[in-house]
Amino acid sequence: MRVLVVEDDANLRFAVTTELAGKGLQVDQAADIAGADAYLRAGAYDCVVFDRMLPDGDAVTYVHARRQRGWALPVLFLTALDSLAQRVVGFEHGGDDYLVKPFAMPEMTARVLALARRSGANRPSVLRLADLELDSARREVRRGGVMLTLTSKEFAVLEYLLTRPEQVVGRDELIEHCWDSSTDPMSNVVDVTVRRLRGKLRTPELIHTVRGRGYRLEGSGA
Repeated sequence: MRVLVVEDDANLRFAVTTELAGKGLQVDQAADIAGADAYLRAGAYDCVVFDRMLPDGDAVTYVHARRQRGWALPVLFLTALDSLAQRVVGFEHGGDDYLVKPFAMPEMTARVLALARRSGANRPSVLRLADLELDSARREVRRGGVMLTLTSKEFAVLEYLLTRPEQVVGRDELIEHCWDSSTDPMSNVVDVTVRRLRGKLRTPELIHTVRGRGYRLEGSGA
């Protein structure tokens, strides 16, 4: 799952980003509405965490304008504006959840995960291919009934490939959805992660290289 964190306080932005990334989420970050807008127009996300009062305006105004155009991405507002009236404004203008500062990181993470799962509600929580099974909610992977231990990046890559079985998925696409925006698209992080993932999935092989194009997940698992 991929999340965008929009917060102008650098320390808080770092703390929130680190907390979410530690839970296996792919996190991008912006310090203002303009930066957030650029990210949202360039990539696909499962949730956005918006501080309300940003250097270039109130995020509520931005979210409301996009909701008017049919934007459905879940939004969590983080804010020091804690009055009932302000919370109502946040919900009335398109917020899905509202958390007042200061807040506990575990609670923030739980709320973000709940919203991100809602974003993917049309996708089954358990993904299967042959004898491979991935449970997104429990963050568990089994092959042939045997539990596998994956890193957060290996899990993210496998989850993304499982949503596109028998389709060729390019390296750039995997970087976009499974890493953050600071990742160099020319690096070999995808190849290294896929190689390690293949080793953990064992045989028969499920992840196939399509030369010059990327990877395809397929196989009978027999």
